[in-house]
Amino acid sequence: MQNFQGVGVSPGRIIGSVRQMPKPVSEPPSGERLAAAASPEDAVAGLKAAAQSVHDELKRRADGATGDGKAVLEATALMAKDTMLLKSATKLINAGSSPERAIWEAGASVSEMLHNLGGYMAERATDVLDVRARIVAELRGVPAPGIPSSTTPFILVAEDLAPADTATLDPGLVLALVTSGGGPQSHTAIIARSLGLPAVVAAHGVDSIADGSEVYVDGAAGFVAVSPSEEQRSAAAAWAETSATLASFDGNGTTADGHLVPLLANVGGAKDAVAAAGLGAQGVGLFRTEFCFLERDTEPSVDEQAAAYKAVFDAFPGKKVVLRTLDAGADKPLPFLTDSTEPNPALGVRGYRTDFTTPGVLERQLSAIARAASESEADVWVMAPMISTAEEAGRFASLCAAAGIRTPGVMVEVPSAALTAATVLREVGFASLGTNDLTQYAMAADRQLGPLAELNTPWQPAVLRLVQLTVEGAALEASGRGSSPKPVGVCGEAAADPALAVVLTGLGVSTLSMTARSLAAVGTVLKTVTLEQAQELARLALSAPSATEARDWVRAKLPVLEELGL
Repeated sequence: MQNFQGVGVSPGRIIGSVRQMPKPVSEPPSGERLAAAASPEDAVAGLKAAAQSVHDELKRRADGATGDGKAVLEATALMAKDTMLLKSATKLINAGSSPERAIWEAGASVSEMLHNLGGYMAERATDVLDVRARIVAELRGVPAPGIPSSTTPFILVAEDLAPADTATLDPGLVLALVTSGGGPQSHTAIIARSLGLPAVVAAHGVDSIADGSEVYVDGAAGFVAVSPSEEQRSAAAAWAETSATLASFDGNGTTADGHLVPLLANVGGAKDAVAAAGLGAQGVGLFRTEFCFLERDTEPSVDEQAAAYKAVFDAFPGKKVVLRTLDAGADKPLPFLTDSTEPNPALGVRGYRTDFTTPGVLERQLSAIARAASESEADVWVMAPMISTAEEAGRFASLCAAAGIRTPGVMVEVPSAALTAATVLREVGFASLGTNDLTQYAMAADRQLGPLAELNTPWQPAVLRLVQLTVEGAALEASGRGSSPKPVGVCGEAAADPALAVVLTGLGVSTLSMTARSLAAVGTVLKTVTLEQAQELARLALSAPSATEARDWVRAKLPVLEELGL
């Protein structure tokens, strides 16, 4: 039996057949020539046949897809028969290029041209690059890149998943995700939690598992086994029964002794918000506004933004919706706002800092937010990402006041903000801990890198201490005013881990925000401990010498996790 140990990022115990994600298509060698025995006419005919085959396969998959995935597949299918692309490749073949090299170079030229045109045409530039890779794969007789096509459910094994890959990921067919790369805060981890799929990342060696092999995946323990044992089969069967217990949430986040811990949802748009409300979320703790800006060459108008924001607010009438202003930069570059030449973008002009270099964008966004809030019944709070100093917090609060926004706040994701929380909170009404970035910056570990997965976990005692310092800073600031502390919530992925949610509650965090599918599990586990017990577990985690021991020590004190397969 082959066993693989990785990092568990989304709970669940499942057994299924493996489908390996095809490796990325490599670039044909520069200057690769047409084979001596081949004629240009035959090569062109072969290229057109390959393009037609790619078109037909994408169209077939589009016919069976829905929503965004369907749109992505239909657009890519059309590009496979693009006249300009095929004519450019034909010219290169007639000049002596191999079909693979010809379509590669033609794809690069057409993609660049579309990108320069901007707008809708620029959005098609990536479709061209996807199509050329698929055509090269067809010419070589190797599997096409992207999520494998299948009519039966499977466990997807990959090096990692890119954001574009998830557009065609069907949670009705994919039973679980396993990657050899990535980390606990990688895109794969986040998408798995949002879809409710068991997932293990940073499991070195899983790319050696043969297609069709039956495997057991434990998304909580981070364990993968080929040829499951009877014990593992029983565990998977028990999980299937237990998961029904976690299928609902009564809408009340509370400890066993009645201490209230509102459980909120992280959302990216109206569709997410409606789904979160249906799953019992008590509000929104993180409304990511990037969806309105991404894949655009120009800034959306105030009218466009206001309409998009209002659609989210309307899903939670009378409830709190915490909106994060544009968090552009690093892994979310925007052509009109960020500098693609920055040597270290994670430490560069991102989040609130973009207002230093491109003033006006933030103020227009705040204007749109204020308009949408005035036309909605939601209780709208607004926070800025990447705040590092009290001075920045004060300036952001002033911008909010000028726009008519009543409740300004800050994201605590830079260690300096945690260390100076008392002075930062003098300037604003609340703070929300973004544990994904806070962990990355505290541990100096890129959250996308598999080799650093052990460092990049919010179970790190150093990260938990920063959470504690932020809560203590809020209490210190309140003592100066003689009133109760301003709210300090957590909206990073840490809140979606039921065991860590207990620890965060014990540290004094006031609200927890997570992917909506995690609400039931977190709510169920919270109800099994008193506030005093949560505080004891928080002290235990802080005293641990490592993240692994912190997690293991706390989980050992929470037998309900094993009972529920979490």
